[in-house]
Amino acid sequence: MSTAGSCRYRQAIPLGRHGGRLDSDTNAGVRRGFLPQGPRRYTPLRQPTAQRVMVDTVSAGTTTLLLLGTHTNAALLLMAHPHLRRNIERVYVSGGSVRATGNLFTAYGANPFAEFNVFGDPFAAYQVLHSGVPVTLVPLDATNTIPVTVEFFAEFGSRWQSTPEARYCFQSLDKVLKRDRKPGPDLHGSTGANMWDSFAAGVAFSAMRNGEANGGNEFAELEYMNITVITSNEPYGLRDGSNPFFDGRATPKFGLKEGGVHSGHVQTGIRDSFCLLPGNSSGRCQDGYTKEVSGSEGVRVRVATSAKPNTDNSSSLDREFSKSFLKVLNAPKQAGRFNINTQFPYYREVLYKPDFMNVSRRKPIIFDMDMSPGDFVSLIYLLKAPREVIDLKGVLVNGNGWANIASIDIIYDILHMMGRDDIPVGLGNTTALGTPTLGCTNAYAIPMGSGGFIDSDTLYGLARSLPRSPRRYTPECSDDSEDRQPLAFEVWQSIKKQLGPGEKITLLTSGPLTNLANISLSDKDASSVIERVYVVGGLIRDGGQEKGNVFTVPSNKYAEFNMFLDPLAAKTVIESNLNITLIPLTAQRRAASFEAVLEALEETHQTPELKFVHGLFSLLKELRRKHKLYRHVDMFLGEVLGAVYMVQGSDLESSVKLKPISVVANTTEVTDGQIVVSKQSSKLVKVLSHFNAEIYYNRLASSLANNTQSAVIGSFEEQMAIWSRPPNNIQSLDIPNSYSSTAMEDQR
Repeated sequence: MSTAGSCRYRQAIPLGRHGGRLDSDTNAGVRRGFLPQGPRRYTPLRQPTAQRVMVDTVSAGTTTLLLLGTHTNAALLLMAHPHLRRNIERVYVSGGSVRATGNLFTAYGANPFAEFNVFGDPFAAYQVLHSGVPVTLVPLDATNTIPVTVEFFAEFGSRWQSTPEARYCFQSLDKVLKRDRKPGPDLHGSTGANMWDSFAAGVAFSAMRNGEANGGNEFAELEYMNITVITSNEPYGLRDGSNPFFDGRATPKFGLKEGGVHSGHVQTGIRDSFCLLPGNSSGRCQDGYTKEVSGSEGVRVRVATSAKPNTDNSSSLDREFSKSFLKVLNAPKQAGRFNINTQFPYYREVLYKPDFMNVSRRKPIIFDMDMSPGDFVSLIYLLKAPREVIDLKGVLVNGNGWANIASIDIIYDILHMMGRDDIPVGLGNTTALGTPTLGCTNAYAIPMGSGGFIDSDTLYGLARSLPRSPRRYTPECSDDSEDRQPLAFEVWQSIKKQLGPGEKITLLTSGPLTNLANISLSDKDASSVIERVYVVGGLIRDGGQEKGNVFTVPSNKYAEFNMFLDPLAAKTVIESNLNITLIPLTAQRRAASFEAVLEALEETHQTPELKFVHGLFSLLKELRRKHKLYRHVDMFLGEVLGAVYMVQGSDLESSVKLKPISVVANTTEVTDGQIVVSKQSSKLVKVLSHFNAEIYYNRLASSLANNTQSAVIGSFEEQMAIWSRPPNNIQSLDIPNSYSSTAMEDQR
């Protein structure tokens, strides 16, 4: 499927963006760790692919597949290695909806038939069902009949937490219910949640233990049905630009039949006009529908229709699987060895905060980032800058950029390492300005990796070397203000309230301008307290032929990613009355040499933070050299220029030019996000046009190497050593006098 095509199904998945009140004196976002920490980590290009693991496993002998998500991996295996089908005994599938209504609550108006797992890749699900391998389907028909009842939750919490994994599962369920729970009385015995995947695993386990053909299933009623998976909509053979298997191709992909069942209209989004019926609340598209059919198109599939009731009438649990689930989870055999508390005998959660009593703090700064690799280096640099020059007040996260929301944990870990657990982190919108909450306009341009955005994946493995902060990303909605992830606007409001008389805020943005645009539109007084905005991004078309960097959308030759991802926000901010200094792509490219920056870093003193930056840049350089997926990563080097220029601009032999510019927005992907010089524009923007690159690299390296404001705790390895010794014997931590540490009570 094309990059743009992947957006049509991604839109249906709701994005987490819960938040709550943020008080100036709270440690919002603090969460206690639970899972133990293992030595294995994700490494780009070295991480085994799903296909490699599956091929090796299935090749070794008879195998059962249990699919708890989309069917993409299994379909690729069966299509690329058809000879391995004989080794697959059966496929158990959690997903689909045969005789029940679908669960695409985000897209019900367009498609009332599909279930999320199958809708995520309908053609892959079709390939699995039609592969000839026996399939047992556990659809919504059955999972709807095993809700998490109030009685089950109470029983779980009061009696069944004797193993680490049981306690973890209960805590996870508790958090989910807190997030979804509405005020008022219980929902007539139901918590509103269902046991989907765990029930499917139980059905599969019972069938494998008792024999699929010979024994009855302990947990579910099953029957055979003839079903198929709908992948496109009639009329078939219609070339309307929606179907990536046919449209724009001389020969259909995968050898598909012209005019066949796969050649119709493919649902293009949750508000696809083809699927919507005027005056009707439910649509007509059936993409991902596991439909019961007759004739040759149907496949004989064993389908779970309902969960069996508990045979023990004296039990408060109403389903047989619910009873088994708690027993198995709490069985001492093969129980977890430890959680993070027992893994480290002196595990403590400590917040490190600087003491500003005798420090003259200067320019208040807010850093607005989208968590690309370069942004993390910029953050470390800002934390190293002398507090007599800048005072970093908060970090805003733009969820409309390169970030996977869970990457917020890396921000918390860096702040913890640098002794700045006082800095709040606010999550912004996950969609562009003017886009529906579940839209993904232009976000399809960000390249995907094995587990999300490819460059966020790169950080996941490397960031395992960072010390763990007690603060973690928390999507829950609860009454506890410390149990929520603050929103970007809430952090803005909190910082604004703390300003002294005459104080103004300087913002550094290194991502789409979604957060700042929303702040400006929501707070009419925002511009009065914003002194200046440094914008990292944009490429100005002023007669030159320099190309942009949106390499995933080749039709747009002159846009830069930050502007392209939210053109309307860029237009709103850049053409406003704010004092803007632009660090454009032209300047960033002069600071994008791996060789130069690594040479400068290697010639300086090695602080923990410098080692992390050196490791990140070295890894990106190696990835760029080895694999075409990473050819773009040098562009992240230039992003750091914005932070260095904001702090040390006068020392970089820099010069700026005033230019009347305008941003192209709400047109087409061919021109969206482009910046043009416009004589009609009354807005003059300062544009960084020149700086001394050699001085820049040396300034960056010397700042990272400076022992002043260096890491309070250098690595996770150092943290493990601390957690392995009694608190009164910890002599090696040596927290600087300018920091205070606060131990958090363990409330588990």
